[in-house]
Formats: sequence, structure tokens, C-alpha cells
Amino acid sequence: MSKPDELLVAVAALVESEQSNQMSLTVVTGGAVITGRLAPEGVWRQRVSEVLTDSDRLGEFSAVFATPGKEGPPTHLHFHVARILQGTVGIPETGGMYRVAIEDVSAWTVGDFSYSDR
Repeated sequence: MSKPDELLVAVAALVESEQSNQMSLTVVTGGAVITGRLAPEGVWRQRVSEVLTDSDRLGEFSAVFATPGKEGPPTHLHFHVARILQGTVGIPETGGMYRVAIEDVSAWTVGDFSYSDR
């Protein structure tokens, strides 16, 4: 989107105000479909930092994510427990941590999608 969707920005702002981390969202960005739950940026950064700290090879990158984000209106969506949908598979199965620029979202819907073998 050349101009971010005002409604999507409002949803992100509500999540950022830490009033809720239960908003499930599915977005299309760069041809990929990402589905999961939104988290406030600070919570997302902290979790990524923790994962990196526990890594023998990537621990040095932990501090980058431990710094606070910028003030102002949200510019990114921060997904946790999220999957990239491809065919009948969600990658990774257990969910991952994704950061998506709001201006790059071409379509979105409330709720997350999952597949079953039934």
C-alpha cells in the first residue's frame, strides 16, 4: 500500500497500547500470506531477544532487539505464534515471530487461518 490503511494502523495502535495481545490477523505482503497473533512491539522485541540470548551462535544479536522501539504511530505489525501459509502447510508448524511493514500489506483480514488434514 502506498498509503497505509488507516483501519489497520488503528488496530496496530490498539495492540501497541498494550490493551490487547489477543488480536489474530492474516495479512498478504509481498505475495506471502502470514497469519497469527499481534503483539506489542516491546513484547515482541523482548521475546526475540530472549530467543537469541539462548542461542550459542546468535547471542551477540540479542542486544539489538533489547532496545526499545521508536515512539509515534505504529509502522509495523509484530506477529507471534505466526505462520507463513504455503499450500496446505503453515511454516513453521509451531509458529514464529514476524515483523511486517504496514505499508507493505496489500490485503488483510481479522482472524488467523489454519489447516487440518480432515
